[in-house]
Amino acid sequence: MKKYILFDNDGVLVETEKWYHEANIKALAEIDIELSFDAYMQTMISGKSVWEVANTNGISKETIDRQRAQRDLYYQEFLRTEHIEIAGVTDILQELSKNYKMGIVTTSRRVDFDLIHNQRDIVKFMDFTLCVEEYPRAKPYPDPYLAGMKKFNALEKECLVVEDSQRGLSSAFNANIECAIVENHFTATHDFTNASYHIKTLQDLPELLANIK
Repeated sequence: MKKYILFDNDGVLVETEKWYHEANIKALAEIDIELSFDAYMQTMISGKSVWEVANTNGISKETIDRQRAQRDLYYQEFLRTEHIEIAGVTDILQELSKNYKMGIVTTSRRVDFDLIHNQRDIVKFMDFTLCVEEYPRAKPYPDPYLAGMKKFNALEKECLVVEDSQRGLSSAFNANIECAIVENHFTATHDFTNASYHIKTLQDLPELLANIK
């Protein structure tokens, strides 16, 4: 029986992945590097950086550092101005909070995470939030979800991870925690072979949990 839910953030609770992608495209274009969607997906799956492309093209570290900082500014502007809501999320979390303890485990930076959530009610349903600065190695390593499980002092079998990416699934799988993949068109090409469960939207999560033995 599941007692604890560990949520990914981007693409699961808020629709931000498109805008992070756009921010990278915009910053790289300023140094004449084109980032294809397929190339971006590969870096997303592997956990590597799109900026390795700039490095292999002979762009200096100083220029890369400058453009990465510019990317962060573009992304934060998108977070402030674009629609990133996923319909019905807070209603589902309110329902789940009656029976489960919940946390968010994300590879987002804390500064971006706080910008996303300062004006939203999502985190009020969570026992904790973990950002990329708060565990040793990012997804696809198991560290993020092991840290989340430790926060709850929980057993693996008591937890369920909710993810939308192959990298996040790999992190949960490597931590030996069952993972439910929520459908997201942005990550539709990812390999979800190791997922324990699949749901179309978060609206399906309560029913899924009720049927897990």
